[in-house]
Amino acid sequence: MTRAAVAIASNIAEGVERNTKKEFIHFPHIAKGSSAELRTQLHTTGEIGIIGLDVQKEFIKDLIIISRKLYSLIRTISQTF
Repeated sequence: MTRAAVAIASNIAEGVERNTKKEFIHFPHIAKGSSAELRTQLHTTGEIGIIGLDVQKEFIKDLIIISRKLYSLIRTISQTF
């Protein structure tokens, strides 16, 4: 779960450093995938009792917001460059 969480920010940063629009867009897509991966892991840990369901729901809600923001970033990059 830590690796997926770190990958979200790391892939955004890597995309910013890329030289082409295609590469710039590619890495936020990967970050969005890491967000989905982390949501899945949170569903699992909540269901088997590793974390409380209230904590699970709050984190998942935050990740849905992050995913939407990543989609907006991807759309903005696509339209701008």
